[in-house]
Amino acid sequence: MKLKRIGVDLAKQVFQVHGVDSHEQVKCRKQLKRAQMLDFFRQVEPCLVAMEACGGSHYWARELIKLGHQVRLIAPQFVKPYVKSGKNDANDAEAICEAASRPTMRFVPIKTAEQQAGQSLHRIRSRLIRARTALVNEIRGLLGEFGLVIAQRGGAAAHRLLQQSLETPDNGLPGKMRELLKELQDELFAHDARLSRFDQVLQQQARSDERCQRLMKVEGIGPISATAIVAAVGDAKQFSSARQFAAWLGLVPSQHSSGGKNQLGSISKKGDTYLRTLFIHGARSALRACKDKTDRRSVWVQQVQCRRNTNIATVALANKNARIIWAILSKGESYQPC
Repeated sequence: MKLKRIGVDLAKQVFQVHGVDSHEQVKCRKQLKRAQMLDFFRQVEPCLVAMEACGGSHYWARELIKLGHQVRLIAPQFVKPYVKSGKNDANDAEAICEAASRPTMRFVPIKTAEQQAGQSLHRIRSRLIRARTALVNEIRGLLGEFGLVIAQRGGAAAHRLLQQSLETPDNGLPGKMRELLKELQDELFAHDARLSRFDQVLQQQARSDERCQRLMKVEGIGPISATAIVAAVGDAKQFSSARQFAAWLGLVPSQHSSGGKNQLGSISKKGDTYLRTLFIHGARSALRACKDKTDRRSVWVQQVQCRRNTNIATVALANKNARIIWAILSKGESYQPC
């Protein structure tokens, strides 16, 4: 079968394909089971295959590339305007096929298996942190019902409060409650141990990756941020400019401009929330450390902090770090502090 372009609506078990020829005439519109996908594309001459960037899309993209096809992934929000009527699999596949034909369409880079493994590591670590935070809050809440309260927050304070509560015999805790607290303490130790192992793995990855080593020279970028960036964007060459990379992270102002009047608002918060959080947390740490420094970068961010406020200065520094990182990755350069 000879087709010019195929749009594929992905799912877990049922897939819809929509193919057109060189005259943009529909020549293929059918539903495939998961086991039929690769067999179908083996019978099709190499052509452009478009899919939405969703769960499983990077896997299928790698498999279809092995068969000689040219694969393009499109963000779902860019496909939506091309859906002609009600939502169903056939209309979605047709919309994907149509969106891929636009000359100005933006495509999502296809991730390697190693990149996805790196991102999986960060996702699991993030989930463990959320679970640990929930456990700490639960411990504080339960002990607060017995009048045992400390002002400090965080895991270390929860460990101290638990230990003090268990070691103090006359604090009014019933025996059953002490048993529950001992189980919670063991659970908290287990969370800490797992997080420690994940951090060690990330540090080892950062030491063994030359790109991470170059990124960690930027103030506010540590092993966790560096490995997350490399896993998410690779060499960052899919971004044509530093601003485009910062915009993808959601670190540039949102716009509501019309009639020649430019109106800028707060940051857009588009893109990868996890990466943006790491950038901002790293910038906040770097901002605290630059109070006594006199280099150009530190003086600039101190002036922004004085002129505006700490939060705006933090985001501004995160934006600058993003632009520096784009240059480091896309051009293969090393960071040169100013």
